Amino acid sequence: MKLYHAPLSPFVRKVTVLLHEAGATDRVTLVPASGSPLDPGTLPVDRNPLGKIPALERPDGPTLYDSRVITRYLDDLLHAGLYPASPHLWDTLVIEATGDGIAEAAVLMRYEVHVRPEASRSSEWVEAQWQKIARALAAVEDRWMSNLVGPLDMGHIALGCALGYLDLRHAERDWARDHPALAAWWRDFAARPAMVATHPAP
Repeated sequence: MKLYHAPLSPFVRKVTVLLHEAGATDRVTLVPASGSPLDPGTLPVDRNPLGKIPALERPDGPTLYDSRVITRYLDDLLHAGLYPASPHLWDTLVIEATGDGIAEAAVLMRYEVHVRPEASRSSEWVEAQWQKIARALAAVEDRWMSNLVGPLDMGHIALGCALGYLDLRHAERDWARDHPALAAWWRDFAARPAMVATHPAP
C-alpha cells in the first residue's frame, strides 16, 4: 500500500500513529505529496479528486481518502482494535470527529495567513475558526476526560494529533493555559512512542 502524505498534516499523522501503534509501518510506503487549495502541486488529484491528503492506495480497490475512512480501513485490516464495540464506539467517533474538527479549523487558520493574498485575508474569519477550537477544547475537558484515561482508541489519537498541530502552528495561542486537565493528559500522551516517532519537524 502507498500513503500519500506530508509529515506536518495532523490528518496524515493520525494514520501514521495508527501504523506505529499496530506495529505495521512496514505495510505502507510513504509517498510525499504537497500543495494547497490554490495550487494542487503534487497532491494526488488523480486518486483523490478533492486534492487532499492522506490518500491510501490499496491493492484491492480504489484509493481511499479522508483520514477517518483510512483509519477505519487500516484498523480493520490490521486488527488494531482502535475502534471499540458499541456502545463505546459512539464516544470514540465523537472524540475523533472533535479532534478532526480542531485540526481542520487550525489548518484553515494557517491557510488564511499563509496561502491567501494579504489583501484578501480576514482576521475576523481567523478568530471565528479559533472560537471553534476553543469551544471544542472546552467540551473535551468538560465531557470526555474520563474517556481519555481509558484504553487507547482512535479518538485519543485524533485529538492528540490535533493538539500537536496547535502546538506546532499556533503556539502563541497557548491553548493549554485554559485547559489544565487536557494539557496534563496531552503531556503524557505526547510521550507515547508512536507520537514521538511521528512528531513533525516545522
